[in-house]
Amino acid sequence: MKKVPLSSPQINSSDIEVVVEVLKSGRLSIGKYTEEFENSIRDFVGAKYAVAVSSGTSALHLILKASGFTEKSLLIAPSFTFIASANVALFEKGSVEFVDIESDTLNTDFSHLEEVISKNSEKYEKIYFMGVDVFGHPLDWDRIEAICNKYGVKIIEDSCEALGSEYKGKKAGSFGIAGAFAFYANKQITTGEGGIIVTNDEDIYKISKSLRNQGRGEGEGWLAHEYVGYNYRIDEMSAALGWSQMKRIDDIIGKRDKVAQRYNYLLSNLEVKTPVVKEYVTKMSWFVYVVQLPESVNRQKRKKIMEYLENNGIQVRNYFEPVHLQKPYRELGWKEGMLPITESVAERTLALPFYTDLIQEDQEYVVEKLKEALEIFA
Repeated sequence: MKKVPLSSPQINSSDIEVVVEVLKSGRLSIGKYTEEFENSIRDFVGAKYAVAVSSGTSALHLILKASGFTEKSLLIAPSFTFIASANVALFEKGSVEFVDIESDTLNTDFSHLEEVISKNSEKYEKIYFMGVDVFGHPLDWDRIEAICNKYGVKIIEDSCEALGSEYKGKKAGSFGIAGAFAFYANKQITTGEGGIIVTNDEDIYKISKSLRNQGRGEGEGWLAHEYVGYNYRIDEMSAALGWSQMKRIDDIIGKRDKVAQRYNYLLSNLEVKTPVVKEYVTKMSWFVYVVQLPESVNRQKRKKIMEYLENNGIQVRNYFEPVHLQKPYRELGWKEGMLPITESVAERTLALPFYTDLIQEDQEYVVEKLKEALEIFA
């Protein structure tokens, strides 16, 4: 039986060689490749500064912390995202409000965003919006920025899934006070585990750089600390791998786009909703390929479809589960019915195998088996 994994990182001989070089050097942390990797991302995005850290979650947390988010602050985030987008506010004992999404792009519904901001504008010292570029598709930033600027809301761009995407020619990660990328093994490029902050704000840069390294002061002794910091450092092996992968980032993005376009063609006669890419997206950097199953499919039917595919060697996942319905947020009062589009879409999403070097033969097999599953269970 054919086996098609959900994701698979592209690792070449150059990646392996540079990691081995680091291992042989004996300098496994805070070495030259951390800075080289930061510079490669900084220049690619067009930001002034970059701070490499241990994960995308670490990056988002440090941005919040460095920008003055406190227990008297509010973070507004979509519920249709990875849970870290919201959790970072709870790390700092702040509050979280969720917004619903558009049914086509699966990004934040800007009209609901304004409603939530307006409702809370007098309740908090500071309000932040976590702008998530879901699955690599940029938000409609002109509309989002107009709303946030109107109410004095600070924007953090969660571009953890969108390295290389562009909104009207401007790179994802370059909107708001700072942006974050993540490099888990299923991302466009990987460092194994790792993330990075990009910003034009010198204070966010300096504070984040200190906080990632136990709050050490710049130019101070190694046991001199200015902040209560964290060990959010990226190791040299991971940074070297990321630096090596960034040298072929455009090729990777191009190959992933070809895989996505093949799926669009192969799925055109199936009763599934394929991903939408809006006209304002001047470059789409695909993270995953998620379809929406027919509206007749509920959670139970989706489970059977997924089991059928898995039994035929095809690894699939539901993507995402609403964050507001996870236990920590239910305990804060969130429940079913509060974000209807998010909840409806989340019941029918299905992530198909997707990665840089996925071949057409395997995609055809995936679509063939999905068609069979739909005929049986939908």
